[in-house]
Amino acid sequence: MRIFLAADPHGSQMTWEKMCRAPKVFKADVAMMCGDLTGKAIMPIIQEKEDKWYAQPHGKKKYFKKQKDLDKFVTFTKNEGYYPKILTTDELEKLKETKGAITQLFQELMVERMQEWMDMANERIPEDVMIVVNAGNDDDYVIDKVIDDDPRIINPLKKVIDVRGYPMISMEWVNNTPWDTHRECPEEEMLEKLEVEFARLDTDDYSNVLCNFHDPPFNSGLDTAPTLNEDHSIKKSGAMEVLGPVGSKSVRAVIEKYEPLLGMHGHIHESHGFRKIGRTLCVNPGSEYREGILKGFIINIADGEVNAGRVEL
Repeated sequence: MRIFLAADPHGSQMTWEKMCRAPKVFKADVAMMCGDLTGKAIMPIIQEKEDKWYAQPHGKKKYFKKQKDLDKFVTFTKNEGYYPKILTTDELEKLKETKGAITQLFQELMVERMQEWMDMANERIPEDVMIVVNAGNDDDYVIDKVIDDDPRIINPLKKVIDVRGYPMISMEWVNNTPWDTHRECPEEEMLEKLEVEFARLDTDDYSNVLCNFHDPPFNSGLDTAPTLNEDHSIKKSGAMEVLGPVGSKSVRAVIEKYEPLLGMHGHIHESHGFRKIGRTLCVNPGSEYREGILKGFIINIADGEVNAGRVEL
């Protein structure tokens, strides 16, 4: 069996389009995009009159006087993972004045793109490929139903999935971050949630179990990120950023306890790679979604043996 694993597209249209090509390119039996599917913000595009628009990407005002230039900006914005929305000045003011309206619009745009992505996957990924997609800690709960409602694509959360003869358990939650995301909790609660997932397995032999846990194990080399000050600025030693492990101690604890065959992780974009923890191979494909680069792992499993290699599209 061959798995193509990727994570953390954060709304990037180009990254998802590449995801839909990857299974055919790499001859995968299973395609997995696991965690942090949605983008981080709306990109308002203000229409001043019929043939004049402006936006403020990264705080700098940019004007468009031709439809083709606007279309290019919309495409660029989607590829960066934002949600472009054309509004009049009056519509923008009404959004700001109406309680909850911006959040509602954001949710609608996330759902709309997720549905587009599900449709694209069904259309472009060969029918004999198993498709697994799940949310991550950054994702609003409104997107889960879009995945659940798709007749082909599998949302693996809160169940055991048979992946070509190998049982897989999954969890999208991560340990506490400075960002107060949708699905994060203290380590004690993380451990309880993880034990619930292992309890779903109808076996005492975990040697063929696949673990799709968004949070990488603590101090594994797959969870290295810049450390932060109280104001969320990056700590520095001279001109150098101070790096440290930020993954989950609970994830590490259950991997050491149960020794599954494979741990598939994400969450920490800059900490791609693979590590062995005991007998368990753990991988993190990393992410460069803003650049439109799809990072992934090709994971080959045969007779209880697993090997993996990083790829990019």
